[in-house]
Amino acid sequence: MSDDLRELYQEVILDHGKNPRNLRQPEETTHCAHGHNPLCGDQLDIFLNVGDDGLIKDVTFEGRGCAISVASASLMTEVLRGKTEAQAKALFDNFHDMCAGDEDGAAEAADPEMEDDVDRLQVLSGVRQFPMRVKCATLAWHTMKAAMEGRSAVSTEDDD
Repeated sequence: MSDDLRELYQEVILDHGKNPRNLRQPEETTHCAHGHNPLCGDQLDIFLNVGDDGLIKDVTFEGRGCAISVASASLMTEVLRGKTEAQAKALFDNFHDMCAGDEDGAAEAADPEMEDDVDRLQVLSGVRQFPMRVKCATLAWHTMKAAMEGRSAVSTEDDD
């Protein structure tokens, strides 16, 4: 990764960390879960409003955590709005592989409609070089998946 690209990624992470998008509890919620990373103390609540058509109408979060955890939650809320639950789970898999997988993990989205979303999430792929930070980046995503599965809470100690 070039120094210019690394610097841009750091700026995006800092921007989302300091000015998170969709940091609120919505009026209408169909799914919610609490996520906790006991290693660093990050705690997030993810709120989803999924319509009868299966589309995510709104996704927000509340909580506190490090810049990577908050930035990841903020970016997640932006890319998931308007997606189906199946697309959200596919993005989860892709993001998890990108952060925790090998160097070639998550290079492309399986669904061409999601290529731009996967590209936007690449800013967090650098955590792969810092294994202790992977759980920070994936906390919001594991919490979103837990909410969709009807679980009320998840810990990074439960994740693979």
